[in-house]
Amino acid sequence: MRKVILVIHTSIDGFVAGENGEFDELTQSPENLEFVCSLADTADAVLAGRVSYQMLDSYWPTAHLNPTATSSEVKYANWYNRAEKIVLSKSMAERDGGGATVLSENIEDRLLQMKNKKGKDILMFGSPSVYKTLTKLNLIDEYWIIMYPVLLGKGIPLFDEIKSSIKLKCLSSKQFTKGEIAI
Repeated sequence: MRKVILVIHTSIDGFVAGENGEFDELTQSPENLEFVCSLADTADAVLAGRVSYQMLDSYWPTAHLNPTATSSEVKYANWYNRAEKIVLSKSMAERDGGGATVLSENIEDRLLQMKNKKGKDILMFGSPSVYKTLTKLNLIDEYWIIMYPVLLGKGIPLFDEIKSSIKLKCLSSKQFTKGEIAI
């Protein structure tokens, strides 16, 4: 069975973005993207909510064409362009998904069907409302939380809707040069 692997960036005080969805304060080091590329090597699909998908899809399809793109940016852009796109959204129509599969109903059943398809893992990026829903449904198999050495004070919280404890096991961690820690 394919795994859904969440990759989420957060401040130390547990905010994934500012109040308006901005994450300018979460400045990543170059090896942070190299790490994400290593995760992408194990996956052939990207999963996101509508807003995160639109942000990803507005940049990554052509990022490899930028003459100043790093080797990691080129590698990730090439992976993104090959990857199956899955968008969880109640407001996006399939025709607006630009070739993405849009899941708006029966999310649990449809995502389980996708997990049972042959293929590599599914990487999920951002999408706070989506990962909170999938966490409640126990559909996320692995979490990679990348913490940045910044206190935002307010914003969109990482796990504000979890009502009971979920035991996780830290299998590894990695620290990057600008102080981010992936666990």
